[in-house]
Amino acid sequence: MLHTLRYLSLRENTMPRVPAHPIEPLFLHRWSPRAMSGEAIAEADLLRLFEAARWAPSCNNSQPWRFLYARAGTPSFATFLDLLVPGNQAWCQRAGALLCVVSKNTFDNGTASPTPVLDTGAAWVSLALQGSTQGLVVHGMAGFDYDRAKTALRVPEDHSVHAMVAVGHPGRREDLPPHLQGREEPSDRKPVSSLIFEGGFPE
Repeated sequence: MLHTLRYLSLRENTMPRVPAHPIEPLFLHRWSPRAMSGEAIAEADLLRLFEAARWAPSCNNSQPWRFLYARAGTPSFATFLDLLVPGNQAWCQRAGALLCVVSKNTFDNGTASPTPVLDTGAAWVSLALQGSTQGLVVHGMAGFDYDRAKTALRVPEDHSVHAMVAVGHPGRREDLPPHLQGREEPSDRKPVSSLIFEGGFPE
């Protein structure tokens, strides 16, 4: 029940999304808020996100995704927060956890994998959807120092860093920096017709 209430509160006072074709509601309810309460994330709640990611599809079932994480209040949290650009630090300081999304670029036998980015993206969206159904804020970011992340988080040479993610319990829009308060709404999407091409790209 608590997760359901948080799920509903995450969507309060937001613009409704309307699909052009019938889809499951969980895809419309997932979005990327920034307002978080600063409340700690329980380890068990984080493990549910990682468990959802675990079941994503991957080439040869290689599961190349890796999620590095730090929960608020732990020594590693400051390290993760320091990797973000200042604009993201301003609101991520109220996150319950910060994640770094990484992929392993080789199979276990050492040969190059052709699809680690695709597979890791599938795991990321699984994590994001699970977080949404739990009533959590899950917000992915490219605004951080990729090179420093590789060093600070001890990422192996045959791995690639792709994104960072803030996870937290929903907070108040009013607690965001003023320039972000007006952006705290679910965004629309480009029409399907602009993204698909039967038979290949137009000549």
